[in-house]
This record gives sequence, structure tokens and C-alpha cells, in this order.
Amino acid sequence: MIKNDLFLRALKGETVERPPVWMMRQAGRYLPEFRALRDKYDFFTRCETPELAAEITVQPIRIVKPDAAILFSDILVVPRAMGIHVELKDNLGPIIPDPIRTMEQVEQVFIPNIEESLGYVMDAIKLTKEMLNDEVPLIGFAGSPWTIFCYAVEGKGSKSFDTAKGFCFSNPVAAHTLLQKITDTTILYLKEKVKSGVNAVQIFDSWGGMLSPVDYQEFSWKYINQIVEALAEETEVIVFGKGCWFALNEMSKSKASALGVDWTCSPKNARYLTGGNITLQGNFDPSRLLSPIPTIKKMAHEMIDEFGKDKYIVNLGHGILPNIPVDHAKAFIEAVKEYGQ
Repeated sequence: MIKNDLFLRALKGETVERPPVWMMRQAGRYLPEFRALRDKYDFFTRCETPELAAEITVQPIRIVKPDAAILFSDILVVPRAMGIHVELKDNLGPIIPDPIRTMEQVEQVFIPNIEESLGYVMDAIKLTKEMLNDEVPLIGFAGSPWTIFCYAVEGKGSKSFDTAKGFCFSNPVAAHTLLQKITDTTILYLKEKVKSGVNAVQIFDSWGGMLSPVDYQEFSWKYINQIVEALAEETEVIVFGKGCWFALNEMSKSKASALGVDWTCSPKNARYLTGGNITLQGNFDPSRLLSPIPTIKKMAHEMIDEFGKDKYIVNLGHGILPNIPVDHAKAFIEAVKEYGQ
């Protein structure tokens, strides 16, 4: 049994003494301990070496002490396993030197054998579970099919992903074929993660907000929902769509256990749009962690008051920034733990 199961109880909608808290990207660049490993090993070496991935996952549990751990990995391990060449350059982000622009290229993308191509992720999960020693739950994750598709077609990060969108609108058959292959792979991948020991999974739709509400239904949500449907019987599923407040009502009707909210949607609106009966997660602006510590604590308490303590998981509205002082991250976590005392 997991000693601190607040996170899992909140996901199930149970009454809790206080909401649980964790931070997206908590295993990462704001921690000096992480930067020490980053200076020694390149990105994919860190992802593909179970001992390194496990150590990085556990670092924030020791240092800032959130209520859940999230496995250190990357959403782009999935397209890499599918035969799409991905390079990750520090400070530049992901680069796909040969982006997918034709049906012929789509046909070359394959659904991999998860054990063969992503077995190192499962080894990292097992090792992390040993290191966590049932102190807190472990979250596994994947990118949404649309978000993976954006990188595969655009070839790099973008402010608007016009090339990826253009491919959908000019070549919809190829686009849907690729999205379905990514979806099928992601389902197999997350099921394997659950078998290996993660206690919940999160789907990150980082670029969902680039689409109009109508296009979101066609090119993103319908694929995310396939994943939710396939996983809901086996584990708790959190869906986080950045900039996707317009889809919260539709998402709330799915089998997802919780929905992530970014900072552009108020707690009141998020509760209204989701009908008030699903667990919500979020939505502190990551930049706000640069505020003075007393302000962080006050704002964290106000945020909990607005969301309500039940059916709520405290988090940031996106990943923690690299320039956040560790003391400020700790203060955010502590503020939640002090809530109601």
C-alpha cells in the first residue's frame, strides 16, 4: 500500500483532508542536482538509462517533497520508437531532420514492439518504484497524438504549427493515418507502463490549443479519447490540454479521472465547464513562482479556496520554469501542505 495516497484518493473523487500537490516538470532543470546530471549525460542517455531516469524522478521527492512522482522521460520517445528520427538539442528543443510531409512517409512509420523499443522505460519504472518504496504514487505519461504529430510534421517546435495544421487540412487521409498510428502505439505504451507499476497516467496535449474547437474534436480529442477509453479500466487517466479550456465540457463527459487546467481558465470557469463533478488539476501560473514567497503561499491558498479542496489536485498550469528558485518551489508545495491547518 502506498503510504501517501492523497493523490490517488483525489483522482477517485474521495473526500480528503487537503488536496494533493505535484508539479509538471518537477524532475528537471530548476534543480541543481538535475543540472549536474544534465552536464554529464545527453538527453536521450538520461531517458534511456533506467538508473539515471529513476534517480531524476526521485530527486524532487527528496528535495521539494510533492505528493506524487512523475517518471522522468520525454513524449518524443514514442515517435523515436516508431521509426521517426528525433534529435534533442539542449536550448533548441526537439528537431526532426526529416519531417513527415507525404503519405509515402506516413506509410513508413510503424507501430513498434513496445518491449523491444521502449523496454528501457519499463525498467526505469520498476527501478523508480523500488526507490520510492511506496512513499508516494508514480505517474506515467505520454504526449497526445496531436502533439506528437505536430513535432513529426513541423520538424521542430513552433509558435503556431501552421505546417502541421496545413498537412491536416490539405492531406486529411494521410494526417488521420499518422494520428491513428500514434494513438495505437500510445495505447500499447501506456498499458505496458501500467503493467510495469505506474499508479496513474497523464496525457499531455501541449499543442491542442493551436486548433479551433471544431478542428480540435477531429484532430486531437477523438484520438485522446481512444486512449482514455482503452486505459480507463486499468488505471486513472489525467488529460491535460494546454489552451484547451473550450474542450473541457466535452472532456468531462469522458472516462478521464481528472482534467488539467492551465492558468488562462479561472477555477470558477473550469468547474462550471466541467459540471463540477470531475477532479481538476492545476492551474498556478509557473511564472508566479518568481513572486515573493509570502505571495506564493497566499495565492496558492486562494487557488485552493476557489477550486475547493475536494476533487482537486494542486499543480502548475504548465511545466515549472528552469529559473525558479528551489526555495520558491518548496514554498508552493509547503503552502498546500499547510492548507486548512
